[in-house]
Amino acid sequence: MVIPGSWSGEAFNPVPESENRIHGDDVARAYGFRGGLVPGVVVSAYLLHPAAVAWGRQWLERGRAHAVVRSPVYDGERFQVDVQNASETAYEARLIDPRGECCASAEVELPASLPAPPVRRGDPELDRGAPRPLASRETLERLRATGLLALRGRWGERAEITSYLSDPNGMAPIHRDQRLANPAFLLGLTNWVLGRNLKLDAWLHLETWSQHYRAVAPGDELVVEASVADLFEKKGHQFVDLEVAIFGQPGDEPVACARLRAIYALRAPGRPATHAV
Repeated sequence: MVIPGSWSGEAFNPVPESENRIHGDDVARAYGFRGGLVPGVVVSAYLLHPAAVAWGRQWLERGRAHAVVRSPVYDGERFQVDVQNASETAYEARLIDPRGECCASAEVELPASLPAPPVRRGDPELDRGAPRPLASRETLERLRATGLLALRGRWGERAEITSYLSDPNGMAPIHRDQRLANPAFLLGLTNWVLGRNLKLDAWLHLETWSQHYRAVAPGDELVVEASVADLFEKKGHQFVDLEVAIFGQPGDEPVACARLRAIYALRAPGRPATHAV
């Protein structure tokens, strides 16, 4: 088994025109950022890249990770992923920006056995043309009680994030050569199931705890079920934790599960924080 190693690359924002306007320059600058933010799922993919390189398909069939985005990463900037405490089955990683700041970190593991997989509940599915309620604490409390609608998707060339680098040839071989779904897409499903249930403005993907169960090949159909696990406020921002499960179709075989933490409503620009850290 290969031991994962450090690597460096150039950050890439694949969705500058996203409905999530924090990835566009104008709105991001209004909130005090230097420009549109590279999506948190892409930043997480940089931390997981060493696992995909070292462990290949095994990583996509049983790997797990806890990834945290701590501060912004910007399109076109160089980054370094420092891998520490690495072994044949685990490592820790830190993403360092050009100013020497640690922008994100992860704990990554290739466990000897799999935990019990999620089981499909059979949640009603989204109608993509249906109106969405505006995101609010009240709306999310209602969804916590009633449940979110399930999202259908497909992995392939028309997926929303097909590469976590501007040059796809720089991705790990299992993504570049075998064209198995990359972590930015898979973690992105946790965002999209939230964003298809609610009308969101500018919001931030901050943290994921994720577990793989099988690889996703081109053309694979997927269904994503999610539920609201927690809601809270911190420093004037509104947070949501989602429990998400991804299943292959047909057959409902488990693909992955994750817990997402996101800020669904940012504190208004210039408004003082109401809570201490």
